[in-house]
Amino acid sequence: MPQLGYAQLPVPAGGDAPAGPGALAALAGALDPHLVQHVADQAERDTLYAAAPIHTLVSANNGSLWLKTATGNVWATIYEPLPAWRTISLAAGYESGELTPQVRRVGMEVHVRGRLIRTDGTPFAMGGVKVGDVPADCRPAQPSTWAGGASLAGDPMTGVGRMEVLGNSSSSALGSSGALCWFSQDGLQVSGGTGPSWIDLSGSYWLD
Repeated sequence: MPQLGYAQLPVPAGGDAPAGPGALAALAGALDPHLVQHVADQAERDTLYAAAPIHTLVSANNGSLWLKTATGNVWATIYEPLPAWRTISLAAGYESGELTPQVRRVGMEVHVRGRLIRTDGTPFAMGGVKVGDVPADCRPAQPSTWAGGASLAGDPMTGVGRMEVLGNSSSSALGSSGALCWFSQDGLQVSGGTGPSWIDLSGSYWLD
């Protein structure tokens, strides 16, 4: 039976003609891995196509498109709608400032935004403090840090500190994996000075 095209599709010819049903079944089987498969969502993809061959292309109802790159549920994301922002769980003594503290995971990258104030209205302490926790699926493999902005009102002189989210292997007096922490030395330049009245969480980090 001749095999045609880059996909090597089996097409009956000549003496193959009498074996119609078998030839059609062979052609259907050869075509199947080259079609776009349809699922409701990622969970259904993982259930139905875990054993599918590499190069399988799957589309979900929300427009997501994935390409199988290895055995098991290993997929490259060709397109996926941005997920909604989620609220960050705040530590006791802290509350949302002008902008709601939120987190968004996109693939293996996590984005954080929002501002925090102290519930009692006092300035942020210098040194390190835990201000919240990110969701379980947003915890990085190792600690991740970025520069966090802060209020310049009052004693602060730099208006920036260090935001850090603790990783899965972290061991800290401030918290466990996923703890969102703020570190600052602002206020030390002024005798008896204090920290900023609010901090900004905006930044991003990788999960791996």
